[in-house]
Amino acid sequence: MANTPLIHQFGTGTSIRSRDYTEACVRAIRDALWHNSLNVAEAFDFPREAMEIDVQLGVPCPEEVDSRVLPEVFPYGKPRITLTRGGLEVPKPDGSGASVIANAVLTVSLAMESDNG
Repeated sequence: MANTPLIHQFGTGTSIRSRDYTEACVRAIRDALWHNSLNVAEAFDFPREAMEIDVQLGVPCPEEVDSRVLPEVFPYGKPRITLTRGGLEVPKPDGSGASVIANAVLTVSLAMESDNG
């Protein structure tokens, strides 16, 4: 059975004061998840745990992200996380640091049989 992508969810997360790249990514994931209420698994008679979730995160310094904590954000499903350089780092006007912005794209798939043989 091939995985069939069913939906994309988008989110943005920030770390305004602490320049915490991991927290910006967590917030981007939550933004994508919590702005939607999807019953796609149940609509196809699958358990929610069967959902495969490909997560792409764009953040200025991906090497600074603790990727071990990111799967814990998901209430169910099987997340696969990819970190790439992206997002934004916005310097504070007084020069005391920067605010971090991360972007997330979640692609939800299910292993469904194809009618194409």
